[in-house]
Amino acid sequence: MEQARDRGGPAQPLVIARGLTKHFPLKRGFFGGDAKVKAADGVDFEIIKGETLAIVGESGCGKSTVSRLLMGLMPPTSGEVVFDGELVGSSALAINDFRRQAQMVFQDSYASLNSRLSIEESIAFPPMVHGLSRGKAVARAHELLEAVGLASAQYARRYPHELSGGQRQRVNIARALALRPRLVILDEPVSALDKSVEAQVLNLLIDLKEQFGLTYLFISHDLNVVHHMADRVLVMYLGRVAEIGPVDEVFRAPAHPYTRALLASRPSMDPRRRRTAPPLLGDPPNPVDPPPGCRFISRCPLAEPVCATCLPELTGMGSATGRNRHAAACLSILPSSGHSLASRMVA
Repeated sequence: MEQARDRGGPAQPLVIARGLTKHFPLKRGFFGGDAKVKAADGVDFEIIKGETLAIVGESGCGKSTVSRLLMGLMPPTSGEVVFDGELVGSSALAINDFRRQAQMVFQDSYASLNSRLSIEESIAFPPMVHGLSRGKAVARAHELLEAVGLASAQYARRYPHELSGGQRQRVNIARALALRPRLVILDEPVSALDKSVEAQVLNLLIDLKEQFGLTYLFISHDLNVVHHMADRVLVMYLGRVAEIGPVDEVFRAPAHPYTRALLASRPSMDPRRRRTAPPLLGDPPNPVDPPPGCRFISRCPLAEPVCATCLPELTGMGSATGRNRHAAACLSILPSSGHSLASRMVA
């Protein structure tokens, strides 16, 4: 069972998400109703082969929902996922075949493991399900334990409760690599670890990416970690993409007011740069009934009347295209949008 071949070459994105939407129905009142939580609402992006794309945003913005939609762990309300040129779930790429090539590492390292299985059995189980003999699967489990820095002779026969949080997360990473995937989705993989262990796991992920030729989708709320790990960053707000671009460019010159607020919220060790006032006030709007226009309008310092009626689309900035494109969904940078700042830019 070898890693699936590269069908489209480096120029073809590994993942294309088109209009990913997930609405969770709710019942309101005694007689019910058709209210829906719009967890993801028309999310579009690409993941280039060999890169790390990070998704950031506040809790509840839709980061984890998007990751589960990509993995097929929940059905989308609408939209589609294309993996290396083939539509996931179609006759060309069945969901089971896709899951051999895409794996996920979750935040809770303990809940992700079966407490009744030894570490060896947990890692060997996925390859056995996909047809590998027990002997070869166990041998692969031992190889992967060594690759993630755990001596197989010492840890293979242990159980999850006998390991620390960092060791369990290394086991989860090894299990994710057991099927030799091309894409690994990392959903807050280090947020439950202390800082010393966090650094070790992050450096491990960087080394494994190079060793196994992986592509990462990295979900995190820690912007310093994102800056260290990612090639590109996607900023989400209330189920929609607010900004996307190369991580250095977005961090240096954020175009969306929400991105600026996120970056301003990072703690600083320099006393001269510490903030005495919060960079952003108020709470996000109700995801059941978001504003008809820009979803950031109630908290945005640049809000104008036009923002209440017009839903901004991603607008590219500069001359870069393709994988280096920097784009934001804000009327203040969209020519002819009616926003005063956009008018000044045109002038």
